[in-house]
Amino acid sequence: MPALLPHVLVHLSDTHITVPGRLLDGRVDTATALARAVEAVGRLQPAPVAVLVSGDLVDAGSPEEYDHLRTLLAPLPGPVYLMPGNHDERGALRAAFADHPYLGQMGGGEFIQYTVDLRGLRLVTLDTVVPGAGHGALCGHRLDWLDATLAQAPGQPTLVALHHPPFLTHIEHMDALGLREGREDFEAIIRRHPQVERIACGHLHRCIQARVAHTVAITVPSPAHQVELDLVGDHPASYTFEPPGFGLHVWTTGTDLVSHVMPVGDFPGPFAF
Repeated sequence: MPALLPHVLVHLSDTHITVPGRLLDGRVDTATALARAVEAVGRLQPAPVAVLVSGDLVDAGSPEEYDHLRTLLAPLPGPVYLMPGNHDERGALRAAFADHPYLGQMGGGEFIQYTVDLRGLRLVTLDTVVPGAGHGALCGHRLDWLDATLAQAPGQPTLVALHHPPFLTHIEHMDALGLREGREDFEAIIRRHPQVERIACGHLHRCIQARVAHTVAITVPSPAHQVELDLVGDHPASYTFEPPGFGLHVWTTGTDLVSHVMPVGDFPGPFAF
């Protein structure tokens, strides 16, 4: 065992919780899937310093769904930090998690944007939601807030989180629902702030990585269903039951940040080699 255990930030995304008893699309049991992921997080060693859930927390943005989500997340160890995605409704999210003060208007106006210090790593979250739409956007207000927030701690290793990824995936129907506004300006801001060690995203229901400015952006699988990998564009938008999972961002000093993807399920092993 190393003398200094690393710190771990768990990264869940796209949980799409419905009202109790309802299957998403009549087929996907998102509640059971999240419960299994929460159990897997509870077995992690070392225990995580925090859990980030990067949007599409629920499927229809209703108060009943957020109440269900709250119950499912309750067993998680450590603090939980929530972000909205395109399936979320900011008001209902804030009401259901009124004891989570970071969901207030720290980013100004209606947006849910905040910063958290996590034992040598700074978490900065950015709201990309366009109410009533599937795609994302970053307006001038949100981008100015990001630039100013990053400028406040230029020497602090930082992870920036946003729901809609700031890169093209070559999955045509998902790129049509991507970050349509502000992507180039976002990249320019990241380029001005070399302390950004990682960009963590959701929305894509797959593990995908891409370079953005000087760093790497990564999306993580959903605990439930995954978007089909269609690089030809001749299929309708579809999902699969490929292995579910979540991300782990691991560090000791903040500048040695490493990202893993952890599948959820029962697998043979481990076997010594």
